[in-house]
Amino acid sequence: MNDPRQRLQDALDALDTAFAPLSRTTFPEGGCTYCHTESDLEVLAGPTHLVPEQLVFSVACTTPDHWDDFPALYRRLTPRIVRLLIDDQLDHGMFASRLLAAGWRDWPLAERSALEEVWHAWWRSALGTYPCTGRITDILEALAATTGTLTPWLTTWAELPTEASDLHLSDALDEWLMRDELADLRLGFYGELHATPELLPWLLSLGDERIGAAQLMEVERIAYQ
Repeated sequence: MNDPRQRLQDALDALDTAFAPLSRTTFPEGGCTYCHTESDLEVLAGPTHLVPEQLVFSVACTTPDHWDDFPALYRRLTPRIVRLLIDDQLDHGMFASRLLAAGWRDWPLAERSALEEVWHAWWRSALGTYPCTGRITDILEALAATTGTLTPWLTTWAELPTEASDLHLSDALDEWLMRDELADLRLGFYGELHATPELLPWLLSLGDERIGAAQLMEVERIAYQ
C-alpha cells in the first residue's frame, strides 16, 4: 500500500473490528462519583459507541485510581481514545503511561496486533507529511513509551530520507537541543523510557547527510562529553 494515510485509516478500521466484541458488551462500571456522575458511570458501562466524546476524553485523562476496574474500562475505550490521540487532543506521554497501566501487552493477540499496526501506520503517515497533526516528538514519545523502545521507530525514520522526514528530524533536534534534553531524555508521563541510550547513537549514525552541521556539532558534544 503506497498511501500512508489510507494505510492509517485501514488500520483504524481494523482496530474497531478487533475491539468490536468488547465495545458491544456491557459490564458494571464503578468509579469516583465526585468527578463523574452516576449517569456517566451508567453510560460507560454500556456500548462504547454511545459514550460521548467528552466522557471518553475524561477517561483518557483521569488517573486510574478513579475507576473500580481501570484496565477493563480503558481497554474497551481504546479505539476511541486512540483516535483522540491521533487527532492531537491528548497528552501523548500520558496516553502511553495510561495504556501501560491498562496492561495492553497482556491483551489478546488480535487486539495487540491491531494496535501495533496503527502505530506503524501512524508513524509512516506522520513522517511522510510535513507539517503533520501534532509534533513529531510527541508522536515518537507515544509510540516509544508504549512499546518500550525507540529502535523500530528510529529505524523507520532512517529508512525514509525524504524532505518531509528530514524536516521533522530538524524540528525534533531543535526541540531536544533547545530544552537541553538529549543528555537525559525520558519519555512517558512518568518517564518510563530512558530514550538517550538509543537516541544518541542513532543520531550520530545519521551524520551530516541528514543532520545540519550546527545541530550535529551539538549532538556530538553531548555524546562525547
